[in-house]
Amino acid sequence: MHDFVNTQLGWFHFITAMLSILAGTYILCKPKGTKLHKQVGYLYVLSMFLVCGSALGVYNITGDFGVFHVLAIAGLVTLIIGLLPLFLKRINRKHRVLHMWFMYYSVLGLYAAFVSELSLRIPEKPSYSAVGIATAIVFIVGSIFIFWKENIWRKYFKE
Repeated sequence: MHDFVNTQLGWFHFITAMLSILAGTYILCKPKGTKLHKQVGYLYVLSMFLVCGSALGVYNITGDFGVFHVLAIAGLVTLIIGLLPLFLKRINRKHRVLHMWFMYYSVLGLYAAFVSELSLRIPEKPSYSAVGIATAIVFIVGSIFIFWKENIWRKYFKE
């Protein structure tokens, strides 16, 4: 536990991750489409690009390119796909629900990364089984929530 964060890149990654968690949680919990939603959304996007980018330079868990690096790339892809409906002006309004899906999954991936990191760092002997179980629980609970919210989104974006 004494090596929780041991490099400048590690600290940068940690700080941007905490900023992403705070901004992402705000985005999930507050009304959508407001000026503040958009401002915090930009903060979330910037901090997520930074946290995923910095994750690609952190090798202190396995010493090699590994599953966490692949998941950081997946996080970037999810984020980019979530942004596309906002920038494609000709996209059908009802297809903007894709923005909600991918942005919620972006935050969900962030939560999963957080519990995975805790699962590895809190015990004295890290267990990849604990990481898998913790990540699965986050994704199952989060997916149930997302599927429940989809009807609300579809009504909101209905033409």
